[in-house]
Amino acid sequence: MIPLSVLDLSPIIEGGNASDSLRNSLDLAQHVERWGFKRYWLAEHHGMPGIASAATSVVIGHVAAGTTTLQVGAGGIMLPNHAPLVIAEQFGTLESLFPGRIDLALGRAPGTDQATAHALRRNLASSVDQFPQDVVELMAYFNAAGAEQQVHAIPGAGLSVPIWILGSSLFGAQLAAHLGLPYSFASHFAPAQMMDAIAIYREQFKPSEYLAAPYVMLGCSMFAADDAKDAHLLASSWQQAFVNLYSGRPGKLPPPVADYLDSLSSMERHMLQGVFDCTVIGSPDQVREQVNQFVEKTGANELIIACQCYNHDARLRSYEIVAEVLI
Repeated sequence: MIPLSVLDLSPIIEGGNASDSLRNSLDLAQHVERWGFKRYWLAEHHGMPGIASAATSVVIGHVAAGTTTLQVGAGGIMLPNHAPLVIAEQFGTLESLFPGRIDLALGRAPGTDQATAHALRRNLASSVDQFPQDVVELMAYFNAAGAEQQVHAIPGAGLSVPIWILGSSLFGAQLAAHLGLPYSFASHFAPAQMMDAIAIYREQFKPSEYLAAPYVMLGCSMFAADDAKDAHLLASSWQQAFVNLYSGRPGKLPPPVADYLDSLSSMERHMLQGVFDCTVIGSPDQVREQVNQFVEKTGANELIIACQCYNHDARLRSYEIVAEVLI
């Protein structure tokens, strides 16, 4: 089986708070490390009541300090929100603290609304169209500093921090292929162009000093339980959060609701329909079968699994089942 990794949004549940969420993230990381998962990524989102990982590099340090072998990183840093030098310094610091264990995946979306993006940047002059140049600038800060170079990332210069490109459209696939970088597609929430993006990335890939052949990691939401009915109940929290977000009502992760899908309007069902193609829900045997079908369809080199689950113990058990049947 291909390597499996974890994407954690550090969910803040209804009735909970960010402190609980961050403690749960570390606990989950410690468990999946023992269960054989390869990497643990945290995502940058801002102004989201249900996500505690806004200060992504800080949370990465928290998780890396509490684990020993797990690859820990950002999935991803939304680079238009930051000066490339700042990110180089942050991840140079993380790499200095945890050598060989830090990943840096980069996206070009703001990870928030326009008002919050303005508050982050103070102005919106740093357009997403600048993203390719910002990526190249950031990569250069990790090179050994040349004699004529005026600006240095310290820590950062000369460190080998693996850089990935994130995407949910064809743009990221083309950029990752051009730069010869590994590519992670956000199929867990935006699967529409997944197959086209994979094909473009593989067809256009240029080998580089970073990567000799194309490498694709795909996002997948996964909810496993010992009984399939329980797995579908767990998934209803994520389904509610997804519908609320895309209806303009972002909030904390709600508790599960039995037969939630039956309560939806046709428009709300349509919101969820596409992501179901990249979602795995069921008993251990059903999970194994669905994942094998997904990997066969896509040829993924690695899967990164998200589980937006209200109950922390149930989330642990979901990842444990995945490990039992797939690792």
